[in-house]
Amino acid sequence: MNKEEMLKSFMTYIQLEKNYSEHTVHHYEKDLEDFFLFLEREGIPDIRDVEYLHARNYVTNLYEMTLSRTTISRKISSIRSFFKYGNREFGLSEAAFRSLYHPKKEERLPQFFYEEEMEALFRSVQGEDNLSMRNMAILELLYATGMRVSECVNIRMQDLDRHMQIVKVMGKGRKERYIPYGQFAYEALEHYIEEARPRLMKKKEHQGLFVNNRGELLTDRGIRHILSECMKKASVNSTIYPHMIRHTFATHLLNNGADMRTVQELLGHSHLSSTQVYTHVTKEHLRKTYLNAHPRA
Repeated sequence: MNKEEMLKSFMTYIQLEKNYSEHTVHHYEKDLEDFFLFLEREGIPDIRDVEYLHARNYVTNLYEMTLSRTTISRKISSIRSFFKYGNREFGLSEAAFRSLYHPKKEERLPQFFYEEEMEALFRSVQGEDNLSMRNMAILELLYATGMRVSECVNIRMQDLDRHMQIVKVMGKGRKERYIPYGQFAYEALEHYIEEARPRLMKKKEHQGLFVNNRGELLTDRGIRHILSECMKKASVNSTIYPHMIRHTFATHLLNNGADMRTVQELLGHSHLSSTQVYTHVTKEHLRKTYLNAHPRA
């Protein structure tokens, strides 16, 4: 099996079994294709011939391109995951990247919206037309649950318990979890499901919750576009990306007294350390509030 066939097998694995988002899958594929091009330039046509020296030369090449440590770290992780999968499935040696130095990522705090900014976003999607009702339901649900966009686009009608106001989502590694949602999200969802969704569906028949204006399932890219349009209408001085709603959900919960373990479970984090980054955000928020409010700060 050549490297192209191995790559195809690996991409199927991370899409179907690991349940990675469309956005993440795209990055993995691009990272590996770039690596394969480097091997071709180095005169290494067979992936089985890759050694530690080649791996080290590749990383040196990445640094010479003045890429950030975060990007380099992600590329190494993508390649390591591919070799680990290749070792398990095809007997491919993973030694070349296993002992390679892994640069630490820059410590960057998650960006989030203040409550006033969220209110501006909600106002930007108000309306009684089909798409406005749908967009309000999406924004309310993302903020109410902190779910990932990849989880949101995969929700089916049967995943909603509309009476108990709970939604079942399929997270990373195909792990299911149940997340409650509040009254604002409930009302927006009911309005969309009863009024807009039937009109958008037209003659389509499927159980997907969120659909485009042709009645087809919304994609990750579709929701990114919707959120970008919300930002333009709201005139919020920030660059939006879908994970910011998730960051905002976690930050607002902690700012208002939620405990770390609860937030971890709601976000679907496997490790508490992934959730603890938000404590740094809340501490920074407290510090700024103190400096702005205290007469002798």
